[in-house]
Amino acid sequence: MILPTEPTVSSRAAPLALDLIRKYSIPGPRYTSYPPATQFTADLPTVRLEDAIAEDNAPGAGPVSLYFHLPFCETRCWFCGCNTVITRRRDAAGEYLDDLAREVKLTAARMDRTRPVTQVHLGGGTPTFFPPDQLRRLGALLREYFQIAPDAEFSVEVDPRRLTEEHVVALHEIGANRASLGVQDTDSRVQLAIHRFQPHHLNQRAFEWMRGHGFESVNVDLIFGLPLQKAEGFSRTIEDVLALSPDRLSVFSYAHVPWIKPAQRIFDDRGQLPTAEEKLAMFALAHEKLTAAGFVDIGLDHFARPDDSLAVAQRSGTLHRNFQGYTTQAGASLYAFGISSISSTANTYRQNHKALLEWRASLTAGELPVERGLRLTEEDQRRRTIIMRLMCDRRLDYSVLSRLLGLDFAATYAADLGRLEDLREDGLIRFSPQGLEVTPVGIPLLRVIAMRFDPLFTAAPRRHAQAI
Repeated sequence: MILPTEPTVSSRAAPLALDLIRKYSIPGPRYTSYPPATQFTADLPTVRLEDAIAEDNAPGAGPVSLYFHLPFCETRCWFCGCNTVITRRRDAAGEYLDDLAREVKLTAARMDRTRPVTQVHLGGGTPTFFPPDQLRRLGALLREYFQIAPDAEFSVEVDPRRLTEEHVVALHEIGANRASLGVQDTDSRVQLAIHRFQPHHLNQRAFEWMRGHGFESVNVDLIFGLPLQKAEGFSRTIEDVLALSPDRLSVFSYAHVPWIKPAQRIFDDRGQLPTAEEKLAMFALAHEKLTAAGFVDIGLDHFARPDDSLAVAQRSGTLHRNFQGYTTQAGASLYAFGISSISSTANTYRQNHKALLEWRASLTAGELPVERGLRLTEEDQRRRTIIMRLMCDRRLDYSVLSRLLGLDFAATYAADLGRLEDLREDGLIRFSPQGLEVTPVGIPLLRVIAMRFDPLFTAAPRRHAQAI
């Protein structure tokens, strides 16, 4: 349970301390979960994940969040780190939905289906690879097996290159009310370098359709650090997307992990990636232009309008993080479907098979398609609470944490707090009798501050992407 706290540290715009970012930015987890997915194990009998859903049905269980991974893309974007299946064969969508229906049925049979679903997210891949009628079929599947709350937040990731107005109509019909458009960069030279040509008029058209068909929130995803990007060109990209009047923006740092995603090796061969200094300049530019335009820096790579639900949740101390990033749905169990998707309950994580054939084989055998996961110890759960409150609230209130964890927080974690002295001296955090708070200077380094409370963290350069 997340208890309300006092309003969080001010999200006012502050100049970025680039020297400190250079000093502290190291590879590390994004902390969409704790422990992070790098700690999951394939030794499933040891972690007893077969009991996870039954345990989650305990009396008083909270609401449910649903995630569906729709992995298909017509072409491969060379920067992409997602788990995708590249095909132009549209029949693949229907076949995949046949299997999703099996997984939903197997899972729902083990769940308390009276719990309300307060959040639905369709991710990918490219969800709009699926023809409109197949999207309607997915919507019918949702309504058959789950109790979707009338005010549920229902979001979908959209590729404007693969979008028709019929897609937008179908998505709205099944309840979708939020969309995130993958834009990345509006410079055609950058687009060609990453194998994703996307003229800006497609983005404009997608916004017109979404707004015209009643979507409550339309958001944009950008990436900095891509090949051929320069600060001047990225500035024009930000101006282009601000002209669309998005409700939120995600400005991701390109994660160059060719040892995990071999397609990214093409960038090394061409030598087109920006230098660390150029990448940092783009990050500083994005922060400056978006906060000057009135967006609130939610944390890490998220920006939102002051009246957006994310900004409201941050101010009220109810912001949360899950595998899709920042969310307002605190306390919800996450049930995820499709290849590679990750479910989470109060004390477990379960990840499906990443390979389509293995996922499908488990379902054909009548088994939940879980490949690996983790059962959290009591200390894991305490650390998760600490790190998530830090990532969401930008502060640690000792008395609130003591109530949440059932112990004297300051005394129990005195050694961890003592290891923050260099961060305090550099002005990233400050202490008070009530707790610890992250300063505006420290906000871009939230992940780095969180690492200090992570006893599992090791700074292995080929394990995580760079913090910035």
